[in-house]
Amino acid sequence: MAEPHNTPMPASTPVPASTPRSSSPVPPLPSLAPNASISTISRRLPRQYSNDGRRPIVLHIGDPIKYNLATYTEFSQAFEVIRPSTAERERSEFKKALKEQRWGDFSAIFRPFWGTGSEMGRWDADLISLLPISVKTQKFWVKEVCPAAAEAVADFAVAMVISTFRHLPWCMGAAALPYSLSTPSSSDFMTASVYSIASKTFQACHSLATAVSHNPRNHVLGIIGLGNIGQQIAAKLGSAFGMRIAYYDVVRKPAPLESSLGASYHSSLEKLLAMSDCAVLCTPASADGRPIITTDVLKHIKKGSRFVNVARGSLVDEEALADALEDGRISAAALDVHAEEPSVSQRLVKMAFGEHDIVRSNGQKEAKSSFDHPGKVMLTCHNAGGTVETHIGFEELSMRNIMAVLGGQKAITPVNMHYLKATE
Repeated sequence: MAEPHNTPMPASTPVPASTPRSSSPVPPLPSLAPNASISTISRRLPRQYSNDGRRPIVLHIGDPIKYNLATYTEFSQAFEVIRPSTAERERSEFKKALKEQRWGDFSAIFRPFWGTGSEMGRWDADLISLLPISVKTQKFWVKEVCPAAAEAVADFAVAMVISTFRHLPWCMGAAALPYSLSTPSSSDFMTASVYSIASKTFQACHSLATAVSHNPRNHVLGIIGLGNIGQQIAAKLGSAFGMRIAYYDVVRKPAPLESSLGASYHSSLEKLLAMSDCAVLCTPASADGRPIITTDVLKHIKKGSRFVNVARGSLVDEEALADALEDGRISAAALDVHAEEPSVSQRLVKMAFGEHDIVRSNGQKEAKSSFDHPGKVMLTCHNAGGTVETHIGFEELSMRNIMAVLGGQKAITPVNMHYLKATE
């Protein structure tokens, strides 16, 4: 399933630019307003085409440009853009086309948004080995990761953090769930018993949620991964909500950055969890695909803490998380990403709704509801990065990256510089 990651950071946002990995460069990022001028990128003919003046070929996979039409006009004038059909993008046909060099020696692959253009499946060694040398020599994988959805993800994370402090799954479920669970055909059952249950559920939440709800202010927010998204989360929840910011990262950030965010560094994940009132996971996926939130790690979490994941589902052992929620080590959680998307852990689903059961007893028209285990997990469908503004930013930034690299300049947002440096 496509995994959205990051959006353009408005110039007014007081957060220093950063990339998800501390070893990646942080080049100046030009304005990403729709159809903005690309004059900040000096125009050079691509080196491999400078002699005969031919335009480089760019393979456009996915849907047509939707927002940045003026930029795409300039992009199309600079390059020969070829857009394979949907059928040609299916993996078997795509591989066949690459083998027969159907699209010539193209120099870049342009996928303007994550929602389409993935018909060929994973870009593994089998597929990459078929690419023409003209694209392999570029060496860069450029993606709209660094600024291209960070604001959207950070905003979503703020909502999820608030959810864990204010028990929004309980509050929302108690107001609506009794009605949605009632399916008996008789109207008097709906108007009498179910209405009674709904009223009791509403009143119970109204009365009891107060005792377990808290304001985020003065609580410690533990950020796991202080990249671009983590920095924006820290800025938003630190300055606007008065949370105290702590973080763990594989490489400590520079002192001026820590100072600007009011962030304190902790040398291990376990130490961070031990003192955090809410931990937010916003780090890239592990290179080996293994989770970093495990049973052993969660032994160190502060009793009654909260947990939010807006990173990757593969980073969390969901069984271990469910265990921690059941035994009270974690009081509430919110997950936008899941280990087996589009499937969601059924243990967590049960915790999202809580025990609001409507049943009929002994064939009689009576119903009862249990309030012992109210909903304490917010679950969403990998929505954090998905906004119109994200889509606009992805389109614009992906075109600018290609224009920069094929124009002989550095990529604006490279994602593999740390690998290139390691092999040089």
